[in-house]
Amino acid sequence: MKSKILNKASELFLQFGFKSVTMDDIARELGMSKKTIYSHYATKLKLVEECVFYMFDKINNGMCSVCSGLNNPIQEILQIDSFVRQQLKGMKTSPEYQLQKYYPRIFKSLSVKKFETVRDFINDNLTRGVDQGLYRADLDIALISRFYINGIMGLSNPSLYPPEKYDIQQMKSAFLEYHLRAIVTEKGLKTLLKIINK
Repeated sequence: MKSKILNKASELFLQFGFKSVTMDDIARELGMSKKTIYSHYATKLKLVEECVFYMFDKINNGMCSVCSGLNNPIQEILQIDSFVRQQLKGMKTSPEYQLQKYYPRIFKSLSVKKFETVRDFINDNLTRGVDQGLYRADLDIALISRFYINGIMGLSNPSLYPPEKYDIQQMKSAFLEYHLRAIVTEKGLKTLLKIINK
């Protein structure tokens, strides 16, 4: 029962935002009483927190699965983008912005986890790309990984990118191509274009 609540609540929070979705909405969608939800999650805050880290772990595990099957860092980063877009395809709002505004402690914990996870992934991806001659040898890996993190996380800022004007998943794909074109060698560019043209 608890996992059923977690799945549905996560889906609704992604689609409509953490503040917008009420416990009544979740109960109605599940066809159960609010009392049943409260027997598993004492407060909405507890449910939001568990949903946030459930979604984070789900995406992180999927990313690890993609990484374990690929050796080409360009293909890897593009497949991870595709995987994340698929996981977040129902997202019509900026749930991270609502999380930051209404649940700052959870947002801060998530931001730290995200930063560490993405930093480690990008550092590894950049290092392998340089070793394989796909990325430029003169890259400052620690700096480029921070550029990447700042850029990708900044796309969630609704004051810079109003959701009614910009599709976040399209922006992330455009940003990723922008990032790759800035760091690839001639060999890497051929690989990138070959993958994009497929």
